[in-house]
Amino acid sequence: MRVFRGYSQPVSEPSALAIGNFDGVHLGHAALLRRVRQVAQAGGWAPSVLSFEPHPREFFSPDSAPARLSTLREKLGLLAAEGMAQTMICPFTTKFAALSAEAFIDEVLVRALQVRHLVIGDDFRFGAGRRGDFSLLCQAGENHGFNVEAMGSVSVDGERVSSSGVRRALTAGDLAHAGRLLARPYAIDGQVIRGRQLGRQLGFATANLRIKHNPLPLRGVFAVDVIGLDAQALPGVANLGLRPTLEGTRPLLEVHLFDFARDIYGAHISVRFLHKLRDEQRFSDLAALQAQIAADAQAARAFFAAASPHS
Repeated sequence: MRVFRGYSQPVSEPSALAIGNFDGVHLGHAALLRRVRQVAQAGGWAPSVLSFEPHPREFFSPDSAPARLSTLREKLGLLAAEGMAQTMICPFTTKFAALSAEAFIDEVLVRALQVRHLVIGDDFRFGAGRRGDFSLLCQAGENHGFNVEAMGSVSVDGERVSSSGVRRALTAGDLAHAGRLLARPYAIDGQVIRGRQLGRQLGFATANLRIKHNPLPLRGVFAVDVIGLDAQALPGVANLGLRPTLEGTRPLLEVHLFDFARDIYGAHISVRFLHKLRDEQRFSDLAALQAQIAADAQAARAFFAAASPHS
């Protein structure tokens, strides 16, 4: 997938285009992207996405912006997996926020993205003051020669699929429901870094990932599996949070892989959250922490044993 930063240079080829933040790339996003692929194939255009960095809500209200489900790198990987050929990431700046709806159409959609067919969500608004809407896009399409269609919402068990719904499920620890809305387990990717080696001293060596999600979309102790180290996912137990017993101040994801002893520093892995075991908590001393880690590992092993088709 080709990635374009900003809209000063046009994309490589005319596009069938979806616009949105695509945080988490859930089932609703997937339906939108599937339609873009269909239209692109029929028209001979490139299936394409326009997204923004940072999220507009982070720009306008940084203190109350929702937790991100995916980093930019994770989002680009998910969009590529959905078959997108090119993605343009527009920096959401003061200048960009002030762009009128008409200028957005002329400069971004027509000139930079060479749009031939546009697919949007049913609630999409754009331009300064959010003045642009479906009607304005249809008028512009007639003038500039592109088609516009709006996609309805996707529902799961009567619930409209949304990034907000995924966040609520993660906050509640309902990973199964979050997985239904995403059509896959929720995951966090990152590079394994060197830590304090404390887990090794306690008998539970961990692969540590520094977390860029701020605020965290979920926290606690989880049964997880890890993709990126072997042909198959590797099971383990993980803590995501601030490690209050150790007076931690920065979010860290610590993953203990079962029956695993390889050196994986520097590896880029994906940690999939399968089942929440408990909330993060502070312990009186390292002995109490060690005992709880052992109990967590046992609980996670029991989860995998119960989930195994051979159990």
